[in-house]
Amino acid sequence: MTVSIRRRLVTALLSTIVIAVLIAAYGSYRLVRAEVDEVFDYHLKQIALSLRDHSPQSRASLPIADDQLDFVIQIFAGDGSSLYVSRPHASLPQRAQPGFSTVDTEDGRWRVYAIHLSDQVVQVTQPTLVRKEAAAAAAMRTVIPFLLLLPLLGVLIWLTVGIGLAQLDRLAREVGARSAVQLEPLSLGGVPEEAKPLIDALNDLLQRLSTALAVQRDFIADAAHELRTPLTALQLHATLIERAATDADRATAIADLKRGLVRASHTVQQLLTLARVEPGGAAPLPFACVDLGHLAGMVAADYMPLAESRGIDLGLCENIADTTVKGDAEALRTLIANLVEHAIRYTPSPGRVDIDVGIRDGKALLSVADSGPGISPDERSRVFDRFYRREESEETGSGLGLAIVRAIADRHGAGIELGESPLGGLTVSVHFPA
Repeated sequence: MTVSIRRRLVTALLSTIVIAVLIAAYGSYRLVRAEVDEVFDYHLKQIALSLRDHSPQSRASLPIADDQLDFVIQIFAGDGSSLYVSRPHASLPQRAQPGFSTVDTEDGRWRVYAIHLSDQVVQVTQPTLVRKEAAAAAAMRTVIPFLLLLPLLGVLIWLTVGIGLAQLDRLAREVGARSAVQLEPLSLGGVPEEAKPLIDALNDLLQRLSTALAVQRDFIADAAHELRTPLTALQLHATLIERAATDADRATAIADLKRGLVRASHTVQQLLTLARVEPGGAAPLPFACVDLGHLAGMVAADYMPLAESRGIDLGLCENIADTTVKGDAEALRTLIANLVEHAIRYTPSPGRVDIDVGIRDGKALLSVADSGPGISPDERSRVFDRFYRREESEETGSGLGLAIVRAIADRHGAGIELGESPLGGLTVSVHFPA
């Protein structure tokens, strides 16, 4: 459902104005009511005092007043008997104490002023409802002009909000007019202060998209370069098979072709794995509890034939701790497998590779140590780059193994350390979060 910012702002502002007017009307009513009470109390007192000039007999024989009058005059004898009532049919309050008082009757609440004149009590009363109506009418006369102006205020607010949102409309047009490759930052010129966080967030997103596209282009270029060599070699081996003059030459060419296919398949598989584990790749599986020790044992069993064929003693430390981490089991298995394969490939025969899983400083630790030549400290920061291979190495790997390890570790929030191995070579340690 689409929500209009302009409509919401106009509605909110008009609602605020209406609430403010109603609050002001109530406050005005309270102030006017207090003033009305003072004025009508003064009239009550003046009417009562005006009867002082009448004798007791003349006060008792006053004519019955009009029923439409708000004020009611009552005269009581000294014994409390009623001598005169200007509205005899009304439900009037009985004789009250001298002075002002408020009395409740069946017809409502009355304001009363009583005074002793000679041996009689003159009492002037008035319904409080009259006072409420007078105060409410005065308050409404104050509020009605504001209520009548609401449509005009709504139009003015609509236009004002539209002017304020014009910069956002301009920004939307600017973004909509861009092509998929125009990822330059948006200009902050003329943008309202409230919209700058949005522009900053969009610029940050554009920067990350630009970086991701650049990385993707580099990845495609590197992959094409890396695949060109093995594919060219495969074509050469196929040509040699066609031109082989003897069965021995043909068998040699076929063997070379098979090795080339294995290398090309390994490179393609590593490329697919890296594309899957890097940010923006395939949708990652939800994390679950994973036993690192169990995964390490499975990987050791998988690579035992390769290690034996190369004269490497591949071992799993005996006292492996029960180490459980939150993660993607398949991705973590790939991480361990790449570390073990890297160690086996770069360890000369006879050699040794040890896998260890334990707890250090409350964190899970996975380490793979070998007896190979190791990596110099100056080169350790580069071995995680994609397609990087050491020049002095005789191995023809894809240069993606440790890059995949870094991508999986980053996804799991794990840190990687390269250090000296007690076996004389390299130790790769992966520290998982607590």
